[in-house]
Amino acid sequence: MQFPIYMDNHATTPVDPRVLEAMLPYFSGKFGNAASRSHAYGWTAEEAVSKARETIAKLIGASNPKEIVFTSGATESDNLALKGVAEFYKEKGNHIITTVVEHKAILDTCKRLEKQGYEVTYLNVDKDGLVDPDDVAKAITDRTLLVSVMLANNEVGSVQPIAEIGKITRARGVLLHSDAVQGIGKVPFDVEKMNVDLASVTAHKIYGPKGVGCLYVRRSKPRVRLTAQMDGGGHEFGMRSGTLNVPGIVGFAKAAEILIQEGEAESHKLFGLRERLRLRLMKELDELRVNGSMKSRLPGNLNVSFSFVEGEALMMAIKDVAVSSGSACTSASLEPSYVLHAMGVGDDLAHSSIRFGIGRFNTEEEIDYVADLVIGKVKKLREMSPLYEMFKEGIDLSSVQWAAH
Repeated sequence: MQFPIYMDNHATTPVDPRVLEAMLPYFSGKFGNAASRSHAYGWTAEEAVSKARETIAKLIGASNPKEIVFTSGATESDNLALKGVAEFYKEKGNHIITTVVEHKAILDTCKRLEKQGYEVTYLNVDKDGLVDPDDVAKAITDRTLLVSVMLANNEVGSVQPIAEIGKITRARGVLLHSDAVQGIGKVPFDVEKMNVDLASVTAHKIYGPKGVGCLYVRRSKPRVRLTAQMDGGGHEFGMRSGTLNVPGIVGFAKAAEILIQEGEAESHKLFGLRERLRLRLMKELDELRVNGSMKSRLPGNLNVSFSFVEGEALMMAIKDVAVSSGSACTSASLEPSYVLHAMGVGDDLAHSSIRFGIGRFNTEEEIDYVADLVIGKVKKLREMSPLYEMFKEGIDLSSVQWAAH
């Protein structure tokens, strides 16, 4: 085994060797600019980009490769989707609906739009982190332009009912955007079948390179229009200017091709590894809470709160394993997870949560090692916890009157 064992695959994934092999020629011999129309170097790059559009469109069920707009990653895609729709359709309305558990790329973009006069409704979620489609329907007004709901949550892995929400938005004539980053290739996602009008995807979550992603933009029934947020050259059908990252796009497409061929089998494998870890932890340790839905969940996600153990202390104790106590984008903060808070998890349990993100290259041997390590360290930390000792003695901690010193 290689240490530390990488189990933070929701933050990013290693580049698959097959992806790297596909990319390498485009750094040297095939280095052309895909926008150069006057020579073979440009034509070669343009052809690679066209093939990549076809592959990525196939992965998400898009009917037209021209619906794939390449970007620098999901954060840019999210910004382009929300700001681009809001600006283009501002004469039609000023209302956007999203959820309180979205990635910061959505939430911070919504805050920016609110400062510009747009109205945003933030829908609550249930204890499993799931939004109720009826709440979406109730929130839609005649001024609503867009509903944005993530496919799967990056912290707790809950998979949202996108197909049900898509039926509602289509019937009401409102556009639907989904930040599909965490779920692509792991759970079913089809923009046509689910009536999704815009979708954000990034390569580095599917064993592709960092710095490249795409925004799916529907071209018919309905044709979605956007105001570009970056000017200069009119690349990507006028929606996103800038020289294309051809090696990255080739790698993105190779990663997508692998998921098309192997995604279903890989999801079964990840589910097996996740359950192996979950069952070991639950068998050996008491007072655990698995955060997120067990019925509608990413196969490789396990988010667990260990009562009477502080999450940061546990992470320090298990340095042989690369995990996270929340999303990568907020991991520098000591504040408890806003996602867990939204699900009704208290500060104590939120502070004691660990996110295990199991990925393609993890093995049963690694899962067993991690299980043994975590079980041993949790038991040791609890031995030092007077609160755990009181709990084991049957004392109701909620009834204790703590004295200030």
